[in-house]
Amino acid sequence: MDRTIYPSSMDGQTQPSFRKAQWRMLFAAMLCYLFFYTGRQTFGFAIPGLKAEFGLSSATLGWISASMLWAYAFGQAINGNLADKYGGRKAMTAGAILSCGANWVMSFAIGFMGLIVPWAINGYFQALGWAPGSRLLSNWWGVSERGKVYGFYVFAAGCASILSYVTSIVVLEVLHLEWRWIFRLPVLLMLAGGILFYMIARERPQDLGFEPLKDTGVANAEDKSHEAHEEKEEGSLQRYKAVIKNPKLLIAAISLGFQNAARYGLIVWVPVHFLGSSWKSGDAGFDPKWITVALPVGMAVGALSNGWVSDKLFGSKRYLAIMLYMVLGAMTSMWMWSLPAHSTIGLMALFLCGFFVYGPASSFWALCPDLVGAKRAGTATGVMNFTSYLFAGLAEPFIGSILDHTSNTSLIFVIVTIACICSAFVALFVRR
Repeated sequence: MDRTIYPSSMDGQTQPSFRKAQWRMLFAAMLCYLFFYTGRQTFGFAIPGLKAEFGLSSATLGWISASMLWAYAFGQAINGNLADKYGGRKAMTAGAILSCGANWVMSFAIGFMGLIVPWAINGYFQALGWAPGSRLLSNWWGVSERGKVYGFYVFAAGCASILSYVTSIVVLEVLHLEWRWIFRLPVLLMLAGGILFYMIARERPQDLGFEPLKDTGVANAEDKSHEAHEEKEEGSLQRYKAVIKNPKLLIAAISLGFQNAARYGLIVWVPVHFLGSSWKSGDAGFDPKWITVALPVGMAVGALSNGWVSDKLFGSKRYLAIMLYMVLGAMTSMWMWSLPAHSTIGLMALFLCGFFVYGPASSFWALCPDLVGAKRAGTATGVMNFTSYLFAGLAEPFIGSILDHTSNTSLIFVIVTIACICSAFVALFVRR
């Protein structure tokens, strides 16, 4: 049964018209974020060209990639609050336009500094996407449907990974262009998506003549009291204090950190194990493109399903959906650990591992407005995403060090299993 509390109309519009507006905002945000990864997940495809032209080592290129990751984490902590202050619509559109520009600047690089500086700046601009979009969605959708909504939103992010892969391949293998065009052509989709989003989306129901939502789902009396006073202005420092003082949100951020460490453990290291040291040449007995596609496809579908599970099966109790998928992710990762590196069954296992490991992301993001209210959702999302990328950034050199010392790539799945178990355990304390 649909438990959404529809705002009454202030200008005679009917409830179905509000429902249509809700879906329009969701699809606008999904369309915009669908293209965001063309501005940040294409770097790996440029590495061969960068090595050939500049003679840079893999370690040096790793630092360039890391600069974007850390700048992205830093930006999340700031930009979510900016979205609460200035609006998610403006912030997300600005992120798409500015990130497109940073990619183009990088495409004209003539050395190390010309690569690392614009790529780090691009990481900050990319951080104007996720939290601001989440902020806008929290204004339009109530707690009873946020799992579904964030499932769609995270699904768009998963599809964005597939799109960034496909567009890069088109640039290199179909159009036969050099690496610089990887940073010029795919990002035009992001630019178009940002402009369309600004034209279609509206920040709040009030902007289209509706009253604000009633079922904000805030988890404590103080936040609920604040949410009830729409006219009260709140400064950035107040929002940060309110979010940081919410213990359940901080616990959720730690759980998300372990989940993201597991996610990046798969994204970065699985190809090395699954397809060997020369996986790009396809010496594993099957087309290496399949292994690259299986992971983001599994992640996208998993995120879509987990949002539905948290809403329909667990009555918006997000922690149960998170724990279920994290435990199944741990079990699937151990199954992968038991398989030979070149087993075709591993493709199915990889899909399922991506499905369960990334799936809970939709429930994690739905927790932000659930716990602190829609008016602070951007700040909460930014703080949580900062934590998630902090954990991911710390996990990557740890995993690399383990593999350097053991030369046993199957240990990747043991580490992912441990991260999943930690995430599930911590999520237990988020129960509402």
